[in-house]
Amino acid sequence: MSDPNLDSIRDEEAQEADERLTHPWLGRLLFAFAIVIALVHLYFNTFSTLSTLWTSAMHFGLFGALCALSVPLARPSGAGAQRAILAVDVLLAVAAIGCALYLMAFEDALYDRGVTFNASDWVVSILAVGLILEFARRTTGWFIPVLCLIALTYVAWWGKYVGGVFNFPGLSWETVLFRSYIGGEGMLGSIARISWSYVFMFILFGAFLVKSGAGEFIIELARCAAGRFVGGPGFVAVFSSGLMGSVSGSAVANTVSTGVITIPLMRKAGFPARFAAGVEASASTGGQLMPPVMGAGAFIMASYTQVSYLTIIGVAALPALLYFLSVAMFVRIEAKRSNAQHLDDPDAPKIGEVLKNGWHFLLPLIVLVAALIYGFTPTYSAGIAIVSVIVASWLSRQPMTPKLIIEALVQGTRNMITTAILLITVGLIVNVVSTTGIGNTFSLMITDWAGGSLLVTLVLIAIASLILGMGLPVTASYIVLATLSAPALYHLMAHSQLVDLLVAGDLPQQAQAIFMLAAPDQVQALSAPMSPADAQALLDKVPDTFSSQLYEQALSPHFLTMSLVAAHMVIFWLSQDSNVTPPVCLTAFAAAAIANTPQMRTGLTAWKIAKGLYIVPLLFVWSPLITGTPLEMTTVFVMALFGIYAIVAGLEGYLEHELSWWLRLLMFPIGALMLWPHGMLALDLVGVAIFAAVFAWSVHQGRTPRAATS
Repeated sequence: MSDPNLDSIRDEEAQEADERLTHPWLGRLLFAFAIVIALVHLYFNTFSTLSTLWTSAMHFGLFGALCALSVPLARPSGAGAQRAILAVDVLLAVAAIGCALYLMAFEDALYDRGVTFNASDWVVSILAVGLILEFARRTTGWFIPVLCLIALTYVAWWGKYVGGVFNFPGLSWETVLFRSYIGGEGMLGSIARISWSYVFMFILFGAFLVKSGAGEFIIELARCAAGRFVGGPGFVAVFSSGLMGSVSGSAVANTVSTGVITIPLMRKAGFPARFAAGVEASASTGGQLMPPVMGAGAFIMASYTQVSYLTIIGVAALPALLYFLSVAMFVRIEAKRSNAQHLDDPDAPKIGEVLKNGWHFLLPLIVLVAALIYGFTPTYSAGIAIVSVIVASWLSRQPMTPKLIIEALVQGTRNMITTAILLITVGLIVNVVSTTGIGNTFSLMITDWAGGSLLVTLVLIAIASLILGMGLPVTASYIVLATLSAPALYHLMAHSQLVDLLVAGDLPQQAQAIFMLAAPDQVQALSAPMSPADAQALLDKVPDTFSSQLYEQALSPHFLTMSLVAAHMVIFWLSQDSNVTPPVCLTAFAAAAIANTPQMRTGLTAWKIAKGLYIVPLLFVWSPLITGTPLEMTTVFVMALFGIYAIVAGLEGYLEHELSWWLRLLMFPIGALMLWPHGMLALDLVGVAIFAAVFAWSVHQGRTPRAATS
């Protein structure tokens, strides 16, 4: 739960940071330093021939220094204390850059000594780890630094005292520090490489779009497209958050940028204030689900699964659209219940006028997707898209001047500070998990606790994501949870498909050869259908060492690949729930501040509206929404649309008019009928027909009272 005193302290620290940015000489220094960092990173991602280790080290040093200078160590009370704090922060900034330069200068000397530390290696390694933990404390709070300390000491100290499967004999502190910094793992490992390449380039792309005026265009376009419908301002919030999310990939950024416009509009139209804030928070949460940016998650997912970024955003599009439409369903129902009206704004521009003046803002997104399809890497695609933003702006009445370009470079760099520090820090935890093998152990424990049940596994992962989300940002929560539980979920999904093949008697011949070794007396039964219990008993006879080979022989490569993506997508979606789920739901709290509503009650409202976060991941596991053909994916999408609408009606007790208690209860099995993965289109169509009939009846009932009183 949010502590008012802590919130006050953070507000004061943020004010002190703003004072530094506007300071006469320090502000200019930080402005110039941000430009240098942006240009250096553009060089890293284009023409650089430096090793990835050196590049990651400079990424840490530069953003560590910027963080030290931009986010103060503490809020001093007097002028003398302020100067003292600034002096300390300057020393920490120099130390961060010094640690990076030391690694670059003495890396060869370390290997010449046989990877044996001398005194300076000890000092620099400890200093680098200490600095990143301090910078993480400044930007994200105490939770991540404490978690990192627990992880590092587990490897080097107290892991050997733990009994059972989590016992770890331990490594020397020299080895731990080498793997944490100098060795190119931990802080400077794969997560850091994702940070200085994909993530930085796309955050910079978003900053250029915003500076070019795309944000205003998106909001105006949303107002024109949806604002004139009944309850239109609610649809504006959903539409604008979806479009802004495709640019920023940040839930809180979406809330504060679009919410200041959409929440007052919703209240003016007649929506309750708390509902308006909940809609904005829920819609903004979808920002990290909406391609093409999806925060840092899509890049990390591509790295973990070794599936192209283009494929990731391709399969993410329909689920993201399904989520936004589910939020829009709540808006529609609440608009009817609250008698919310459309707003006739005489000053609002026509949609033709908005498109005429701002169509060029869509060009960079088209260029980005085209570059990805053409085969460019995401980094180069983002670079081309940044250039296209500048070129496209010259098609408007307000082209990007050199001043705006420089401001975009600075804004993108500043927006990257928290993300860069977060990803570098989380690398320490990921390195501990991979070093100790605790990820495999945790996955086996989840499988054991779930008893082979996919549903129980999903519930356990959802609970873990909620607990982690109370202290970790969304991206960090996804990284940690994916490292620990994605293998277990993937294994169960593949196992479930294998059971289905055995039940149907469709096991491929090449897979039957494995059973000749594990259960030769059962080979004859493989070609005939069997019960699920018999199929499970047969699979239990296959040793774990043969399971991967069995999956490869029995299941198609496409299914296995997309099942891995689906497993990560489930975790990625569930990691978003910390944005809207009390007691810690930052996006809902941000919306509550704009709407002036109680934080916790707003969080509960946002949690109710964001039900798509829990329903859609079920489709990843039990339907071909991700693993199927385009036709299968589209069919699931359409049926899920009706199914979710029915469930929303049941939750709200309202459709086009108030539903009686028995009809409200009926909505849940009707919705489940269309969502259940039975594979029979006829049953889905029956569910659609029943829901359509109820909807038509509800429309008629909603009109009857007005007709009677006229």
